[in-house]
Amino acid sequence: MLFQSMQGISIASAVTVILLIWVGTLRNPLKAAYLFIKELLTSRKFLLLFCIMVGLLLANKYELQIEEKMNYHKDFTPWVFSLEGHFVQHLQNFFHSGYITPVLVFFYVVVFQSLLVASLGVYVSDQNKVFVLATCFAIIINYTVAIPFYLFFPVNEVWSYPPSGAQFFMLEVFPNFEQEYRPLSGLNNCFPSLHTSISVTMMVLGLRSGNRRFGLITTVSAVIIVFSIFYLGIHWLTDMIAGTILGLIASNAGIALAKLSLRSKDGVMLREQGKMFG
Repeated sequence: MLFQSMQGISIASAVTVILLIWVGTLRNPLKAAYLFIKELLTSRKFLLLFCIMVGLLLANKYELQIEEKMNYHKDFTPWVFSLEGHFVQHLQNFFHSGYITPVLVFFYVVVFQSLLVASLGVYVSDQNKVFVLATCFAIIINYTVAIPFYLFFPVNEVWSYPPSGAQFFMLEVFPNFEQEYRPLSGLNNCFPSLHTSISVTMMVLGLRSGNRRFGLITTVSAVIIVFSIFYLGIHWLTDMIAGTILGLIASNAGIALAKLSLRSKDGVMLREQGKMFG
């Protein structure tokens, strides 16, 4: 058993963030923390985007409470199953191993959330303002698009739909998952897969950031996390496809918005300088 509580996951995530920043920049992670706080205190734009991003992450948490109060009882799981059948079950049967499961649970539970935090730390440390802002924009887009689907297009996790034949291998190494982690992730919050969309987003940003080392880290992590959503019996192939499309759109839109935002700021500064010396 790899995990027992959210406290253990939090500690593992903090250590992973530090390691990701260190490997991704080859610099002291404490410097990244200092620069991150400095950027928050000196850049209103970054502070605003960061607050919106955190607000949406919290909204995703409270989405489950909103869902309980809604008089809406649709279930699109049978429709999704009719499209892809036993794909997840076949994949599980082929790959299942006691050696693979702990690694994939670690990436699904710990590395996934650590990458998001570490990305900001890496780009701040690299003084790459475009990608600091792009990360915030992209996360905002991901959650803004996904949350309405979770409310109005509910799809249950594969393992919880008996005809699928899939098993929930998460419990092999995280037996308290339903008590500890489930309050953060609804059973019917499958389409689109945010684990896929966020991982793809971090991969695209990493590859386009100019930091080759971190680009490789995000790419390998994305591949493993996307594989884990099937192996662990959580997401459908349909969820992954939708998540991949969302991740590609969000990451590229995030970069475009960040560049536009900084270009507008530079334009204002140039105009002000023109007035001073004109």
